[in-house]
Amino acid sequence: MADSLAGARRIVVKVGSSLVTDEGRGIDAQAIGHWSRQLATLARDGREVLMVSSGAIAEGMKRLGWTTRPKELHELQAAAAVGQMGLVQMYETQLRSHGMASAQVLLTHADLADRERYLNARSTLLTLLQLQVIPVINENDTVVNDEIKFGDNDTLGALVANLVDADALVILTDQRGLYAADPRKDPAARFVERAVAGDPELERMAGGAGSQIGRGGMITKILAAKRAAGSGASTVIAWGREPDVLLRLAAGESIGTLLVASTPKLAARKQWMADHLQLRGAVVVDDGAMRKLRDEGKSLLPIGVLAVSGEFARGDVIAVRSQSGSEVARGLANYSSAEARLISRKPSSQIEGLLGYANEPELIHRDNLVLG
Repeated sequence: MADSLAGARRIVVKVGSSLVTDEGRGIDAQAIGHWSRQLATLARDGREVLMVSSGAIAEGMKRLGWTTRPKELHELQAAAAVGQMGLVQMYETQLRSHGMASAQVLLTHADLADRERYLNARSTLLTLLQLQVIPVINENDTVVNDEIKFGDNDTLGALVANLVDADALVILTDQRGLYAADPRKDPAARFVERAVAGDPELERMAGGAGSQIGRGGMITKILAAKRAAGSGASTVIAWGREPDVLLRLAAGESIGTLLVASTPKLAARKQWMADHLQLRGAVVVDDGAMRKLRDEGKSLLPIGVLAVSGEFARGDVIAVRSQSGSEVARGLANYSSAEARLISRKPSSQIEGLLGYANEPELIHRDNLVLG
């Protein structure tokens, strides 16, 4: 665990409804205050932290006086709308009291499935981290139904970890971690301290439903760890009320269950890029751009692009070729092929004047580029 967490620079933390709302009694200001203090400490120590927080529906139920979770979709969405107000206000207040700025980010799976919206969400989150603002992320329950009906923010936490190339995902829950059997039924059940994320045996161990307040169980956490491991992020499942749990994990202390990503982070990203066999297009770059890509690890700027081929949209994976035609890299395009043709051979300062807007100064950001 020391290797997985102590060296993690970018960490996604997910907390569940039962913790955030003290089992549905209402937003737990003290608990959110403890997590906010720890997030602020990690941020001041140079870590980049993002919080994925459940609790909007549970808080909305409390504010509306509902004692049982409704089944009608429109009622769930109404509860989320009411509860989100109090949830984000509490995080903002607590983080500000510890000297940290915060931002509310509401996402849906559609935001991460669509290539252009994926890049927009990624750019927003990375910009917030650069500004030392802590994003507080939740599912946009007021407009989406899949996550309300079937899912849990464990999945969202894993998707966010993939989105921002996090080093680790920490899932805080109301249980100590993963057991080989249900400890409520088998007091002698073995505690799992460490395993490989994606091991099929873990899914057998993790069967069972969640609390009456949340919708997830341990199985959703196991599946989230499997998903996060796809981009090279290891996952820790731990009890959210463990004193200074985030600080101790970041210091390398063994707490909860560690599910290790079997594929290193860089190798996972290269494999993800390599899986795009049907490239939408390519750009040819000059020798100066080649040197910056290969020798200096820089982003690809429009000024270094000699030619654009194919038809591609923002967010498509495209090839980067040398003047001899060999592929030297591939990455996610920040601009469409039509836009790329207009801004090629031009400095980034002219992008807005040429297009009327500027998404990013790079054609391909270095974080979205893999050398061949």
